[in-house]
Amino acid sequence: MINIFEYIVIAIVLIIVMFAILKATRKDASLDLNKLVEYLGGKENIIKTETELSRFKVTLKDISKANKEGIQKLGAKGIVEIDNQLKIILGPESKQLKKYIDELK
Repeated sequence: MINIFEYIVIAIVLIIVMFAILKATRKDASLDLNKLVEYLGGKENIIKTETELSRFKVTLKDISKANKEGIQKLGAKGIVEIDNQLKIILGPESKQLKKYIDELK
């Protein structure tokens, strides 16, 4: 028969595993954001960012530095280039990306 002490140990182990999974997930998301900024030509190339629902709009100094194929491989559902702007359909991550870039500057 399992006593109360064994239940407590099992609960603690489950909580530790849960925190480890959450920490690993956040780290991977951060790496993707770093890669996305790199694919946009670096933080120095980014002039302005905006979000609109699932779209992320970025104005760049030099649009030729943007790696659109790389951005698509990271999960963009679509990219539209207009002059020196890219409109990237990212889904709910677009707000997170804008916040991340704003913190970099």
